[in-house]
Amino acid sequence: MGASRRKFTPQYRRDAARLVIDSGRTIRAVADEIGVGEQLLGRWVAAERARMDDPPPAVDIDERAELERLRAENAQLRMDREFLKKAAAFFVAENASNQTPRSQ
Repeated sequence: MGASRRKFTPQYRRDAARLVIDSGRTIRAVADEIGVGEQLLGRWVAAERARMDDPPPAVDIDERAELERLRAENAQLRMDREFLKKAAAFFVAENASNQTPRSQ
């Protein structure tokens, strides 16, 4: 027998969506707290924002600028890490090829 599907009242859906919108917390954090799926809560939030006359922006201008800066920094750090991995592999290979039987 399959598990029965949980049903949520429209008021519960609106209240859960307002938790995300009003508190500024992430959908993931609220979904974990109230025990619903992240995608389901995301749909509720989108529907509630569509119902609102003047919904607050998901991310304000300052947060957007910081997000772009952090993404650029993250990309640079990933490139640096890849370079260091390749350099380390090169030096390990070179060190292994330069070993003489006396130094082992």
